[in-house]
Amino acid sequence: MKTIVKGKNAEIPVRVRDYAERKLKRVERLTDERTDATVELWSEQHRSAADSHFAEVSLVIDGHLLRSRATGASYQEALDDVVDKVERQAVDHKEKPRLRSRPEEEKQILRRLADGSAGPPRERRIVKVKRFAIEPMFEEDALARMDELGHRFFVFVSAETERVAVLYRRDDGDYGLIEPVVGGEYTKGRGRASGTPERTSSGR
Repeated sequence: MKTIVKGKNAEIPVRVRDYAERKLKRVERLTDERTDATVELWSEQHRSAADSHFAEVSLVIDGHLLRSRATGASYQEALDDVVDKVERQAVDHKEKPRLRSRPEEEKQILRRLADGSAGPPRERRIVKVKRFAIEPMFEEDALARMDELGHRFFVFVSAETERVAVLYRRDDGDYGLIEPVVGGEYTKGRGRASGTPERTSSGR
């Protein structure tokens, strides 16, 4: 497994780079020589000391991108947490059934089950309502929080616009950002710089 350790707008000490490489060796048993692992480290001084250091790991296994992020009082603490997360993701990826290895007839049955077409149609209804408190935060904080929870989407109030926004994980491993506008028209999503969620004003 090839491991790349880099800093975001910061020089990372050699001891921290070595520590990151040693920690990533834990997931080598789940990878092969084609696997690439990228570790990105940075700090944010405006955050509390307990979570001012960030570590993000991107791992490509069998052509699939696995990504996780964690914070801590030091780079080492953040690395301990993020490697645990990405290792769990790698284990889940290896252990889940591979649809492509099933007979074609079984694949079709599973697809019909997945889209609800295997049985008689039934009326769709809302079976659960969940209410929760949200507080203003910046996009990068919302992204970190979503990764910590392990969710594919996260609803928050943007600290910049003071509007509700929805952050979601795309199938390609990047992220998208939905910013609803009451009475507004649909606008096609526009690309963002690498590492920053794209913005749209529709739920698509």
